[in-house]
Amino acid sequence: MATGDIETFHRNGIWFNRIEGESQTLGSSFEDEAEAVKVGRSAAVARQVAHTVRAEEGPSETASVYGLHPRELIG
Repeated sequence: MATGDIETFHRNGIWFNRIEGESQTLGSSFEDEAEAVKVGRSAAVARQVAHTVRAEEGPSETASVYGLHPRELIG
């Protein structure tokens, strides 16, 4: 993930979104993963950045990346 990308992650039974490189979460928390992912994807599309979903906070081998960042489209 690059600075500015959106990350959806799970911490202590609650889902959050944040901007990569920032410590504060983006918006409210979610009890439902699907709702957190929906909001995270919308934020990523609006900012034209990639969106990653992690099962737990921090580095993970089980992360899923959604969408392409415009920097990846430059050939």
